[in-house]
Amino acid sequence: MYSKIRHIMKILKFGGTSVGSVENLIRVKDIITNDEERKIVVCSAMSGVTNQLVRLVDNVKFNDTEAIARNLHSLEDKHVGVIEQLFVDGNLKDKLKEKISALITDLYGKASAPYGSHTYSSIVTYGEFLLTTIFSEYLLSLGIENTFLDAKDFMHVSCVENPDISNVGTQLQKLLTNSSQLYITQGFVCRDQELNISHLKRGGSDYTATIIAAAINAEEVEIWTDIDGLHNNDPRYVEETHPISHLTYNEAAELAYFGAKILHPQTVSPVVALDIPVTLKNTFQPDAPGTIISNTTYKKGLKSISAKDNITAIKIKSNRMLMAHGYLRRIFEVFDKFQTSIDMITTSEVAISITIDDTANLDQILEEIEQYGEVTVESNHSIICIVGESVINDKHTHKLFEILRYIPVRMISYGGSNNNISLLVDTKDKISSLRFLNEKLFQTHREAVV
Repeated sequence: MYSKIRHIMKILKFGGTSVGSVENLIRVKDIITNDEERKIVVCSAMSGVTNQLVRLVDNVKFNDTEAIARNLHSLEDKHVGVIEQLFVDGNLKDKLKEKISALITDLYGKASAPYGSHTYSSIVTYGEFLLTTIFSEYLLSLGIENTFLDAKDFMHVSCVENPDISNVGTQLQKLLTNSSQLYITQGFVCRDQELNISHLKRGGSDYTATIIAAAINAEEVEIWTDIDGLHNNDPRYVEETHPISHLTYNEAAELAYFGAKILHPQTVSPVVALDIPVTLKNTFQPDAPGTIISNTTYKKGLKSISAKDNITAIKIKSNRMLMAHGYLRRIFEVFDKFQTSIDMITTSEVAISITIDDTANLDQILEEIEQYGEVTVESNHSIICIVGESVINDKHTHKLFEILRYIPVRMISYGGSNNNISLLVDTKDKISSLRFLNEKLFQTHREAVV
């Protein structure tokens, strides 16, 4: 499945904020030219562009031709404005504007077609191509040789949840030449099993980077964002957080799944088997050490706390059936049928409680599970996840449970994984709970109490 030969090559991914302005693109240029190592650079769309493309999809869905035209003009103006500021040579400007105009014209063709099952993917993936077209040409204008890679030519993943790494590697090896030291490509974009244009879900550029790394057995992945690594709590809500120097793959995966915005939930899965380290770096503080994610455990115990919003809790009460053979299996089969993942589950003698974050098929799910008991549904919940290698076996875990007495916990999941303890709270209590846990579990400086 994987290449056995480790390529002396780094994969660098830059997110939407990192490439979101002319000044930031210059920063990215400085970072990728700081050393002479061979590298593939994966870029997201400029910040705000994918959201604009999602709105364009809505315009197509409702056949709002005026809004389609406004959206396309706005997208072209935004990227032409970048060209005007980034380039000096008039001829280069004109040639690149023609390329952007051609992409917008192509996008107009997609937006003018009837709305269908592939409309969303065919439109929202344009932002990465607009950005990388400009950035590759910008580097060339400075004498920085690079090769433009079209992700559609090699990111043939078949299944997003379980990508065909070997196939990606086969396609990519055809495009990598010994003479080129620098490649520029798009995150987020891929093809499905039928080779239709698809995508790796929002935030999927991280995933692109690690799929590429695994496909060619690269030496390292660097994910560059606007924060200096993964913090011990959410810095948007909690003061005095600090970056974590090292995490295991399992710890990082738990934190990403349960709400750490710096990392896409599936990011680490492709690189675990090959032990390719993933470093989270700050585009605006490139000398900061960031967070290194690998197989190595540097310290057990509590590492970080994260939170996941938009959680719906479903409770099924049945005095008659709960202990019957196969009851839980039948409940799980309903969620599997509608491809809805379960985040947390608890059981008692007469009830089962389940949480989900995907409510797209909630009505159909409820219709089917109502045959198994009395069903109640509550929304506006959040999951707070306390993560650390072997955290449930830590000698100070009892202190954690003493602290939890002061948090309005609706549900707790403990013991399913050695690496996390999950709490369900009302979303209105999320921020106060995060702050309270931060105060009680972490000392003033950088040592965890548990």
